[in-house]
Amino acid sequence: MQNYLMSLPDLQPEEMAGINELTANMSESQKQQFFMIYSGKRKKPQEILLLTCLGFIVVAGVQRFVLGQIGMGILYLLTGGLCLIGTIVDVVNYKRLATDYNLTQMYESARMVGMSGI
Repeated sequence: MQNYLMSLPDLQPEEMAGINELTANMSESQKQQFFMIYSGKRKKPQEILLLTCLGFIVVAGVQRFVLGQIGMGILYLLTGGLCLIGTIVDVVNYKRLATDYNLTQMYESARMVGMSGI
């Protein structure tokens, strides 16, 4: 399990707790499949910060599109990041945005592993 966790950079405490909880009753092959799926879906907090900072220079809302929040992305795009206030808030809360997205993807990955019948 430790080898799998080392492959996930910038793991937040909430993610670590969720992974430990979800993988506790998984077989080794299920754990391997889970980490393979989850690592492909997971977003690094620095990625989200970089995309948010691009909102000041290029196009506001890119981070929201990447996080699957299409409605908010369109709103940010059309309003210039809600007149840059929303973009500033996202710069401050980038880790929370990434963690919330990653937790959702973690549980989805666990469901996928459970459904695969391994």
